[in-house]
Amino acid sequence: MPDSLNFASSTPRQGLPLLFTGQSQKEVTVNEALLTIDLLLGAAIEGVVPVPPLAPPVGQMWLVGGGASGAFAGREDCIAAWTEGGWRFIQPSAGLRIHDKASAAQQIFDGSWKLGNAPSAPSGGSVVDSEARACIVSLMQALKTACIIS
Repeated sequence: MPDSLNFASSTPRQGLPLLFTGQSQKEVTVNEALLTIDLLLGAAIEGVVPVPPLAPPVGQMWLVGGGASGAFAGREDCIAAWTEGGWRFIQPSAGLRIHDKASAAQQIFDGSWKLGNAPSAPSGGSVVDSEARACIVSLMQALKTACIIS
């Protein structure tokens, strides 16, 4: 007799629920997957907070910071999204990028969230090249405008 097939119940990267043959109430599974996809497409958080905001609008998201309490307890580094059904928590996977509105920069997850910080402006040296410095300052401004560094 052949080995029985084992099917995963969720996708490997984002944990989206998968359908099974003959499953009743498929709409629940599909709606959960669509809600998670909706939250992660073009993901933008309001900022990093350790406690849930009061009366958040549906669809807003936050990054759960250290020392989390209340509904956020034990959910550090998760993305918390307020939905019509209450809080939804998304465990990030390596490479996930989000836009942090509070810092106006991108954050990337690689075991922990990292925010690109701007390097220091050029200074010092024995020869001052004003054109090179102007170019570096212009490049840093372009990176800030593109939300790559804060």
